[in-house]
Amino acid sequence: MLKLLKKILLHQQFHKLSVYGFGQLFNLVTPLLVVPYIVSICGEENFGKTAVGMAIAFFLIVFVDFGSDIIGVREVSVNRDNPEVLNKIFTTTYVVKAIILCFVLIIASILFLSFPYFKTEKTMFFLGLSVLIGQFINPTWFLQGIENVKWITILNVISKTIYLGGVFLTIKAESDYVYVNLWWGLGMIISNLFVFILIMKRHQFTFQAVNKNEVYKHIRNDFSMFSSQIFLSLQLYAPVVLISYFGNNLMAGQYRIVEQIIVVFKTYIFLFFNFVFPKICYLIETDFKRGIKNWLIYNGTNFVFVLFGMLFFHVYSYEIVSYFNPTNRYILSNLLEVAVFIPLILAVSIPLKQLILALNYKRFYVRLTSIMVILNLFAIVFLLPKFKVYGVFYSLIATDLIVIIFYLYQLKKNKNFHD
Repeated sequence: MLKLLKKILLHQQFHKLSVYGFGQLFNLVTPLLVVPYIVSICGEENFGKTAVGMAIAFFLIVFVDFGSDIIGVREVSVNRDNPEVLNKIFTTTYVVKAIILCFVLIIASILFLSFPYFKTEKTMFFLGLSVLIGQFINPTWFLQGIENVKWITILNVISKTIYLGGVFLTIKAESDYVYVNLWWGLGMIISNLFVFILIMKRHQFTFQAVNKNEVYKHIRNDFSMFSSQIFLSLQLYAPVVLISYFGNNLMAGQYRIVEQIIVVFKTYIFLFFNFVFPKICYLIETDFKRGIKNWLIYNGTNFVFVLFGMLFFHVYSYEIVSYFNPTNRYILSNLLEVAVFIPLILAVSIPLKQLILALNYKRFYVRLTSIMVILNLFAIVFLLPKFKVYGVFYSLIATDLIVIIFYLYQLKKNKNFHD
């Protein structure tokens, strides 16, 4: 046992994970520092407004990324030893993202100025568009593909430090909530631009001419994954918007506080997926049995960690929500006791998603994701009037469990698992 532990600790992949984890610590700790401060200064209702603004910005990010966070990572991972191809992938991806960003900014501006729901808080929504500009520059997808965890760490540390400093230095009155999302965007812009320049210099990339056919080909190849990411983002960010629209901003704030607590583990799970995914893709492509063995080791260890974390959150739910200065600790404590099941289920479904994508079941993944997200959103609207915020968590838990069943059914049909 000790020999195995020593082997794991000395393994190069474990070292990379440790460096990556150090950087992601800023992602996980930042909400724990910022949310109580924002709630205490601006109140739960205004915090709910910032949550809606951030949810809409993060949903629009999917259009800007256009599948680069999945397909781009895979393409870079497979071609990591071919500098010429990497340069082409890098150039084409950013040209496509630039075109889409312009369209998204125009459409978002029209919506914010036209619809009453947005017009009342148009300043906050417009400032939140800075997040889209930051995500456009974001080169994390490329760094994931070449497994350069050091620069990903640098990027995250700079971004979250700017965000923390901006919030604590400028949010001093209840009305300052409109600037919260701006600081998130500025942190992204500055940090991503810095690392983007480093990549250009280190890899000696130059922006090559890209013709229309290459752009169309890139869009066509990434469209299926892009469409599935739209539905995934709807599942992640639509609930708080639906709560605000069909309920009120106070309920949205309560949901966001609880969601912000469990997002510590949800973020960790998704970041763990981003870290392991390129490695799993490469190993399954070259040595299936070795790839599955590594998949089991990484994700099995990860599940145990999440399990113990969720048990702790469940037992000490009242004490945990009290840290966030809510007006009704009892309600939020009960909500958290239900919500802790979501990261636990994700710790199973996300590893299965790794296999589904690594084995190139893209069509199955897109169809299943689309159907389940639509069902989830309808369920939220149906359950919200009777169960309030509880209904949102009930719906999320149920749909994630169904997804796991379908993933297992699809993987069972793969002949490689029967050899």
